[in-house]
Amino acid sequence: MRNVPVVVAVAAGGVLGALARYGLSTLWPSVWTVWAINVTGCFLIGVLTVLITRRRPESRLIRPFWTTGVLGGYTTFSTASVDVVRAAPATALALLGATIVSALIAVWLGTALAERMVAR
Repeated sequence: MRNVPVVVAVAAGGVLGALARYGLSTLWPSVWTVWAINVTGCFLIGVLTVLITRRRPESRLIRPFWTTGVLGGYTTFSTASVDVVRAAPATALALLGATIVSALIAVWLGTALAERMVAR
């Protein structure tokens, strides 16, 4: 029963993140929308993980709500995989490479930026 609040926080955040992703996908329907969602989500995961861990380490629910919940629901690597499979070969390769490389760089940049912000 101790984990129930964490599960509720993740679920509530997941709903919000999925709604945000759906809204963006509806406003800007393109295979590159999923790429942009995943990259921005990874950047925010890097930023928020550092900020929450450093500024609010005692909070048991903030990080699961934001990182696992909201940003986990917002990012969608499973849809990116489907887009790769459905795309023309050249687009599929560009999408796959751009997703993997950009997502990793985005997390790194988000983390580095947040570390600099916290150090000040």
